[in-house]
Amino acid sequence: MSICSLSAAVSAQRIILNHFSTFQVDLVEFALTNPRGKFTHLPFRRHVKQPVYGVKSLGIYKTDLTPKTVAFAISNENDEAEKATSHDCADDHMALHSKTNENSQCKDVEVVASISCSEEELFQSVENLKSQGSVLEKLKAVHLHVLASERWNTSRLKLCHRRYSESARNLIHYLALKCLDIEQLKEDLSSTGLLNLETINSNVLASLTAGIQLLENLKSTSLNTQDNISAGICSQEGLYQQETGNVTIQAMRKKLSSNKELLFGTLREKRTTHIMVTVGQEASESETLLTDLLKAGASVIRINCAHGNPGIWSEIIKRVRRSSQMLETPCRILMDLAGPKIRTGNLKPGPCAIKISPKKNATGNVIFPAQVWLSHKEAGPPAHLSPDAVLFIDDQQFLTGLQIGDTLKFSDARGKKRILKISRQFHVFSGAGFVAECTRTAYVQSGTELYVKGKKGRFPIGQVVDVPAKGPFVRLRVGDLLIISRDSSCEQDELSVHISGAHRIMCSSGYLFDSVKPGEHIAFDDGKIWGVIQGVSLSEIVVSITHAGPRGTKLGSGKSINIPESHIRFEGLTSKDLMDLEFVASHADMVGISFVRDSHDIVVLRKELEKRKLQNLGIVLKIETKSGFEKLPLMLLEAMKSSNPLGVMIARGDLAVECGWEKLADMQEEILSICRAAHIPVIWATQVLESLVKSGVPTRAEITDVSNSRRASCVMLNKGKHIVEAVSTLDTILHLKTAQMKADLKPLLLSSHLF
Repeated sequence: MSICSLSAAVSAQRIILNHFSTFQVDLVEFALTNPRGKFTHLPFRRHVKQPVYGVKSLGIYKTDLTPKTVAFAISNENDEAEKATSHDCADDHMALHSKTNENSQCKDVEVVASISCSEEELFQSVENLKSQGSVLEKLKAVHLHVLASERWNTSRLKLCHRRYSESARNLIHYLALKCLDIEQLKEDLSSTGLLNLETINSNVLASLTAGIQLLENLKSTSLNTQDNISAGICSQEGLYQQETGNVTIQAMRKKLSSNKELLFGTLREKRTTHIMVTVGQEASESETLLTDLLKAGASVIRINCAHGNPGIWSEIIKRVRRSSQMLETPCRILMDLAGPKIRTGNLKPGPCAIKISPKKNATGNVIFPAQVWLSHKEAGPPAHLSPDAVLFIDDQQFLTGLQIGDTLKFSDARGKKRILKISRQFHVFSGAGFVAECTRTAYVQSGTELYVKGKKGRFPIGQVVDVPAKGPFVRLRVGDLLIISRDSSCEQDELSVHISGAHRIMCSSGYLFDSVKPGEHIAFDDGKIWGVIQGVSLSEIVVSITHAGPRGTKLGSGKSINIPESHIRFEGLTSKDLMDLEFVASHADMVGISFVRDSHDIVVLRKELEKRKLQNLGIVLKIETKSGFEKLPLMLLEAMKSSNPLGVMIARGDLAVECGWEKLADMQEEILSICRAAHIPVIWATQVLESLVKSGVPTRAEITDVSNSRRASCVMLNKGKHIVEAVSTLDTILHLKTAQMKADLKPLLLSSHLF
């Protein structure tokens, strides 16, 4: 006997399970009849993130292999179930038959059933149902459920570009499998050693089909193999080939590799994972930084459009292309659009002075002099050096005349007499560069004059230029009050006029002031600082700081502001994003879309790309909000409607703040699983080897994190003082071969007296 017609029965109420508003419904599948012609009821539990609407269920069992109809639905973004039916062979309609209906047109129907009951009755029936039948029967039922989900979403799949058609279909299969509570089936299959349902993300239907065939072969010892297969579900292998073409498991696995290469380019020899590095203005000022990064293993350079300007971006890209060509090393460029992220405004710049401080012990004695780099402003220090200060001199003749051992005298910003002693010399792009030592604290500003001791009046004087302004910030401690102003030109209103000693920053985003309420939590700088909103007016917000470092935490310009509890509706692409997109389109290989929340954002993006005829520009969806996480499958299916290379970035910084630190690990795993099912490459980002990048020494947890990141297609590092060393370390960890590890494990030699 085989099942000839199936429709998934779903009847549920919305039940909020957790922070992600997950809904749980019970699904009863009438899947398969046993040789005696009786129903086998298989209870499954379906977990979905959108509401699912009830439909009738029926099963028609016939004695021959006549066509069957299957149906299943996942709700779309508007909470409306897409409606479709599947006619695998020749049935043109779905008829509901009764077991006692003597006028039934299907005379060979042996068993027919239907469900039309209340939710309470259905839930009660699920509680009473016990799993019956063999593992093979259960697996066949799951197979039918997966096929039904594909048919129900036929209209959605037809809209996908042919490049992603197979991947989109597999994503639907994966979601159908995930919505079932099949823990017992997983255990049963694991006990047979034939199939692991946890590892079939990239080839769901093919793996289920292969598992069924293996179980059928095992069963053939007592039954005729051909008869047994005919009694299955329309010959699983033939059905699979009919539905998806001759797509093997190996071919499906190659999809991810193909999509990864399409987005990031080819990997260098013996590499398996791309390394992405975020760079800023420092890369446009250094002759060697980008070259050193590529040599260390970087294959993608990221530029954040939230910082800098087209002039800086153009210089960085020019240097990347030149270094890539010179080293004959492929390197692609990703430019992230700023998106609707709420940030702190620009604080008033500090003085243009730099502090030079030698290292001292607990008693104040100098134990190591400060290292100062001296060169022309077009040549920064080599990547392997980490000087305490960098001073640019405008006179090339002055630099050319310096020698190791010379002593430079100058008066600092306070009028204090100080000296620099030249200790090392380096050849750089524009001439020579030097490392000098300073044993006393000094404050140097633009215009400070340097001259060689003993040669005053006969030797050129060097003048310090382009000392950057001191980074503006406010230092916040627990218990402090912070006032956020809509505009720096706004007059103080009733909230702040009586508050003395409160810190003040600016934020021009109207979204913030229009949405927040007193009592809501607010986070700054990716969660480094937390507070509670005490009061809100049209132009100001008063925040009480509840979490900061023991000595206070600095809050500077352009830092993130998150309000996890507030429902702020942003526009998909801001006016700045649209302007930056013009630059990205003509200079970069990929564009990162920040703070995507639903498929509407993807629709807007696709229209903008189509308008500019950018079919080859790579798209990276940055998942950094709760909504973006929940709507990821729908956004992927929407993005798959275009031919653009596609990727996903797990932006763990904002994602953790928005959704909670304790949920981050599980959310990260879920994003990896969904993208693996869709054959979409993933970028593992935020705080990767952060301690190593900033201080030169990694933590143990960071090394473990990097090891786990091997499952992603690309790993991203943020800029820092020791970035080149961090790239080299990351490259070594990512591509350390198992064979190398085995070589270090010597065989255990037992003592001869044991034998």
